[in-house]
Amino acid sequence: MTELTVSGMSCGGCETAVVDALSEVPGVEDATADHEAGVVTVSGDAETESVVAAIDDAGYEVVDV
Repeated sequence: MTELTVSGMSCGGCETAVVDALSEVPGVEDATADHEAGVVTVSGDAETESVVAAIDDAGYEVVDV
């Protein structure tokens, strides 16, 4: 399991956007996002670079891996 600090999430819609983007990444088994804590948790064997790229492409910034 990987926990990432993500900035830019401000609502439940943001959480959904991030989780939907991560669902497309090969190797991601499950993903959750918490906009209040600014945390995204990913489980599976996806490459961290791919996870970070998906979050960036969704319009959010990973500030701590």
